Amino acid sequence: MPHHAWMLLACLGLGACTVGPDFVRPQSGLDDDWQLPAPADVRSAAVRLPIDSQWWNSFGDAQLSALIERAAAENLDVRGAFARLEQSRAARGMVAAEQGPELNAAAGYNRARSSQQGLNDPSGNAGRSAYSLWQGGLNAAWELDLWGRLRREVEAADANVQVAQEAQRDVLLAVLADTARNYIQLRATQNALGITRHSLEIARRSHALNQARLAEGVATQLEVAESAAQVAAIDARLPPLQQREAQLINALSLLLAQPPQSLKASLAGADMPAMPVGPAQVPVGLPSELAERRPDVRRAEATLHAATAEVGVAAGDFYPRITLSGDAGFQALQLGSLGWDARRFAFGPSLSLPLFDGGRLRGNLHLREARQQEAAIAYRKTVLTAWHEVDDALVAYQAQQRRQASLEQAVSQSHIALESAERQYAQGAVDFFNVLSVQNALLANQAERVDSAATASLALVDLYAALGGGWDQGEAP
Repeated sequence: MPHHAWMLLACLGLGACTVGPDFVRPQSGLDDDWQLPAPADVRSAAVRLPIDSQWWNSFGDAQLSALIERAAAENLDVRGAFARLEQSRAARGMVAAEQGPELNAAAGYNRARSSQQGLNDPSGNAGRSAYSLWQGGLNAAWELDLWGRLRREVEAADANVQVAQEAQRDVLLAVLADTARNYIQLRATQNALGITRHSLEIARRSHALNQARLAEGVATQLEVAESAAQVAAIDARLPPLQQREAQLINALSLLLAQPPQSLKASLAGADMPAMPVGPAQVPVGLPSELAERRPDVRRAEATLHAATAEVGVAAGDFYPRITLSGDAGFQALQLGSLGWDARRFAFGPSLSLPLFDGGRLRGNLHLREARQQEAAIAYRKTVLTAWHEVDDALVAYQAQQRRQASLEQAVSQSHIALESAERQYAQGAVDFFNVLSVQNALLANQAERVDSAATASLALVDLYAALGGGWDQGEAP
């Protein structure tokens, strides 16, 4: 006996069954033997502690936390993702409704005339005159889901709802990370502006000193020209930084769905605003928890679940569809005759069985199976990519911590060198070229230190994003 015949007999005997493969949650392939980078001997280290879903608070910056909260509530991409989630829930409700019976009411009036040469005239006038037909009633239909085809459709719809939910969380996580990145870059730019302005004051004082020494006949015109060039060169660094500051404020305004420069007053701050700094210990959890936290991994798993259920839907198309239908109502040639004697009804089952379709159903089944295989491969790649992103972010954060420690020493020594050079130049022990050289070295080291601090903070944001933190167990507020 063919396989389908055995399946038919089994389903009829059991009352119902579900065709197609059952979804089995895939193994993530992540284990807890993940080797964390060796802790740097400065500031902070990664530890295997549960991560904080609201990781932005660990920077200790109230303004950053406020911006994050606003972005989560007001960002248009997050709102759009939530609208798509609502669409998927509505689509799921439509699919689930197909499991139950369908009941419709109908009523109508027709003025008609039949042909005198036709086969039938319900009015009994043999087509010699027009007649009226009044009717009304109820009709119902219910498909018996003996093979589980409809249940597989609902299962696929449930998985697609989860796909949309994880997509919304993914958008939310990206918006939170982008908000933090833009804020950190803004603070770094504002710090660079403060350092440049301070260096400009030093250069102007040196230039004023050279002009005074020139008037006294101690300095040369060359030294005055060199100090003037230094002032102009440092002053030229301000416009690009100011442009960058305005662009970053605009970027944050867009993330909060605000018009350009609407946050300028609240984000301008002092010349040297505090740079966000990371916590003393960075909790990273366990590698095996990535599949539970990261929305892209959970979305890939839900996509695989939907693809598996779709295989069952395609397999169910090979089996007969049995529908129970009924129709009851009243019909009369006169409106006043619509009484109990004008009743009518019809009911009974109908069966539809595919016999020949030229291979369409077989091709559809192979298509769904191939999509399931692709979804399984995509899941594995998503997990592996997540693992790499976390490891890269950890290495980057540790490297920037070590770099920042060295740059702080360089800045400290450059300050000492500049004070010494200025003092010796005032005493006539060295020429002005030494002062210029030390000033440029100090400015370069200060810029490098700000860049390192910003890069370390950005690497920490990337790490938290790679770990899947940020309202990861629920929807956006």
